[in-house]
Amino acid sequence: MNRKSPTLLSSHIVDHHAVITLCADHQLDDFKGHFSTFALLPGVSQIDWAVHFATLYFSDMPTEFKGMDVVKFQQPILPNTIITLTLDWVIDKQKLHFSFSSLTPENEKNIHSSGKITMGITA
Repeated sequence: MNRKSPTLLSSHIVDHHAVITLCADHQLDDFKGHFSTFALLPGVSQIDWAVHFATLYFSDMPTEFKGMDVVKFQQPILPNTIITLTLDWVIDKQKLHFSFSSLTPENEKNIHSSGKITMGITA
């Protein structure tokens, strides 16, 4: 059975800050066809997950996507990776700061991606 969402392992939300632990399960549709010989989680999926979880946990965040800045994809997210999604909603700037990270076998932080997403309301 294919899955469309990662497995939510834990979440900790305080005000406009969230730390969410997910498993990027190998059977996710997102891994299909991105690279036939090397499955990795597409950047568009990472952006989608960041916005999805932010709208789920930050009730005062607008839901319309307005743009992105400083988006970096540094390390691929491979199937079955346990990842931490960190979100910060900056109200006065209408920006969602996100980062995806995981721990290396040596227990060091590995940054997969990060950036800022501008959200808003259509006037």
